[in-house]
Amino acid sequence: MQSGLVKLRTQAPLYGQLVIGPPGAGKTSYCHKMQQFLEKIGRKAVVVNLDPANDNMEYTSAVDIMQLITVQDAMEQFGLGPNGALIYCVEFLETNFQWLLDQLKALDCNYFIFDCPGQVELFTHNNALKNIFTKLEQLGYHLCTVHLVESHYCVEPYKFISCLLLSLHTMLQMGLPHVNVLSKADQLREHEAKLPFNVEYYTEVLDLSHLLECMDTSRMGKKFKQLNAAIVSMVEDYSLVSFLLLDTKREQSLLRLKNAIDKANGYVYGAGEEKNINTLLACAVGAETETDRMERDIDPYLS
Repeated sequence: MQSGLVKLRTQAPLYGQLVIGPPGAGKTSYCHKMQQFLEKIGRKAVVVNLDPANDNMEYTSAVDIMQLITVQDAMEQFGLGPNGALIYCVEFLETNFQWLLDQLKALDCNYFIFDCPGQVELFTHNNALKNIFTKLEQLGYHLCTVHLVESHYCVEPYKFISCLLLSLHTMLQMGLPHVNVLSKADQLREHEAKLPFNVEYYTEVLDLSHLLECMDTSRMGKKFKQLNAAIVSMVEDYSLVSFLLLDTKREQSLLRLKNAIDKANGYVYGAGEEKNINTLLACAVGAETETDRMERDIDPYLS
């Protein structure tokens, strides 16, 4: 007599990181290095290019929006400028979401690195990419945002404050687990003498009133200082922004960022990889002491 038991098909959980940030932040280089690093530790990962103007990819993309549409296509067909064409391409991708989904489903992989365009308006004002990733989440993709900004912005207080505002706005707009990153950390050695505070002040976003005191407002006037004070107050009210340092040439730096991302998108808790107490502790909040973190990630640049 046949039993009534039915063998259920189970699907491996799907994970991803959305790599965003201003032009020049090192997104494409990061995607390439992180993919290589993940594969080196035994995790299969693919890179998905969502930048329709990205013609200098260091990696081989598993899915490429440029097979669907390019910025050049939009400029020629509709007489748009580069920025308008980029927005059109992303909105075209949203309209043709099924194309992207079919491309992802055809891959024998459950971990995706999405290399996104560098136009910040796409993550602060326009909803196309937000809607795309919301749909993916609804279909079972566990996602987080990895927001890269260049570390040299720490040198000038008003630039760092603008980075804080951009990071906060992006976090609220995207509505996803979020990891902020100061990229090209090796450059900090070149700018060490210009930093008014130590690096931890910037990564942990400590008392920002000290930063206001370092600003030269002689050329900008009282209103400029008041504007920055208002921005600082808002950032501190939310208490959401902090940064990790990244040097893509150092595996320890990639490992530390990988651990933070694994917590953010839930990979450490639900993936099929072998787990042990050391693995979990390595990814747990507070498992690495502040002293260890400073020695591993900061001292090599500011020794």
